[in-house]
Amino acid sequence: MEVRKTLAQHRRLLVVGGWLSLLSATLSIDLRQRASAGAYLATARQMADHAEHAEIQAWCVETRAWEVLTGGDYLLAVQLSRQAQAIAPKGSSALIQATAQEGRAWARMHRSAETLDALKRTAALISPLEVPDRPEHHYRYDPAKADSYTATTLAWAGDPAAEKYARAVLQQMRRLGEDVRRPRRAASARLDLSLALLAAQKPDEAAAVALKAVASGRIVASNWWRATEILSAVQRTGIAESADLDEAYHTYHPKEGG
Repeated sequence: MEVRKTLAQHRRLLVVGGWLSLLSATLSIDLRQRASAGAYLATARQMADHAEHAEIQAWCVETRAWEVLTGGDYLLAVQLSRQAQAIAPKGSSALIQATAQEGRAWARMHRSAETLDALKRTAALISPLEVPDRPEHHYRYDPAKADSYTATTLAWAGDPAAEKYARAVLQQMRRLGEDVRRPRRAASARLDLSLALLAAQKPDEAAAVALKAVASGRIVASNWWRATEILSAVQRTGIAESADLDEAYHTYHPKEGG
């Protein structure tokens, strides 16, 4: 930063640093390393502000929304998601993700009308998109994720339609071999299906699907609360399969950072 350079070079350096800090913050949140996540996120926002880079600014707010959502502050997650939408450039991946995040926050509060409205707005934003040449890019929205987000959101809202979407997502992943190439996404999809099956009063199958997700060892720390909720719901049914799920839950429980 202290080396002599043109204004354009200086801004470019800020933008690159902003993206790298944002990615570091995202990884730290996944690992539940709260202190480092906060520091990286603050650095990313500062660089984005200096560079006047609206997309990074929006992603910073959206990333914070995801963090508080996984922490249980759903109303704040809605507020932050809307702030990110207001900042994000028109048609950007940040705008799409922030809108989807709002829907998930409403779903956690079981606000059906608001949840469905956010899903509708997300679908409208996704419709003109083409499949990216690098779908693994975290900050480029992949339209193929749409059904996964819908399944997650409806499952969290307790909507019976979630089962159909969740099954379709897993079938598609198996057909394309993505359950092997993207094991974390597959594990998350199985958690969605398990939760949907619980809502559909199918605890035996829900326990079996959740067991496969947990035993994969691919559930990140920031997503572990979903496994916790599923285990509790399965145990409340009193089925024998809950013992196997409980054993796997404690065996694969991820360590959290500071």
